[in-house]
Amino acid sequence: MNLANLRENYTKGGIRVADMHPDPYIQLKDWLKIAAHSGILEPNAMSLATSNSRGRISIRTVLLKGLEDHSLQFFTNYHSRKARDIAQNSHAAINFLWKDLERQICLRGTVEKTSRETSETYFKTRPYQSQIGAWVSERQSEEVPVRAVLEKREKQLMEKFPEGTEIPCPEFWGGFNFKPTHVEFWQGREGRLHDRIRYRQDADGWIIERLSP
Repeated sequence: MNLANLRENYTKGGIRVADMHPDPYIQLKDWLKIAAHSGILEPNAMSLATSNSRGRISIRTVLLKGLEDHSLQFFTNYHSRKARDIAQNSHAAINFLWKDLERQICLRGTVEKTSRETSETYFKTRPYQSQIGAWVSERQSEEVPVRAVLEKREKQLMEKFPEGTEIPCPEFWGGFNFKPTHVEFWQGREGRLHDRIRYRQDADGWIIERLSP
């Protein structure tokens, strides 16, 4: 396989500053709706990059679960590497990639925990197996000797909390709000002359500008 020869020519269209909504959150919602209606698997999947206090960067995929109070909301284990990174360094970056639409959205901003009430409210909406899974993976990102350890813990929890009973939200699990300061909408174009429209926050609101590809 010759990696240097792997390339696609993007032809699905372009974007103009004049066509973008003044509010990047509304523009983001519009692109999410288009992605969802196009049949893309998990259009709310986003790559989340974090860094600890020593500048060591980690990246993983999480799911966007809400757009509340001008922030992007996701939920996770507070013992996880991402949560530990955020505790040390609140700055992070997010990327959505919808290859079938030849689009991506890149965001930079800061992260903070949601309220406990928000975490508990969302936890109640999760499927039974996902609620059990949150309890099983209490020490997320830590080494597990064999998978059987997790399966034994899962069985114990399913016996303790049979399906149909209320499962409490773990104290070590909850939400985060990502508040962007920069949002870039990217549309692939022919000849690699891609369209890049960036929203940049200042004291008076959002500045919209075109970037060189």
